[in-house]
Amino acid sequence: MAYKISEDCISCGACEAECPVCAISQGDSQYVIDPEKCTECGACAGVCPVGAPSME
Repeated sequence: MAYKISEDCISCGACEAECPVCAISQGDSQYVIDPEKCTECGACAGVCPVGAPSME
């Protein structure tokens, strides 16, 4: 079960820089996580100032 970024995302980019497998990228209106690449490490959730990433 991969992490997913909720609509609470403020597009700050903190999570993208922390992802060790480059599974996070800028989407149309917020950042998104590629579930095929996500290793469920939680690094993104640990740095997000609004708590947008969570387990799907």
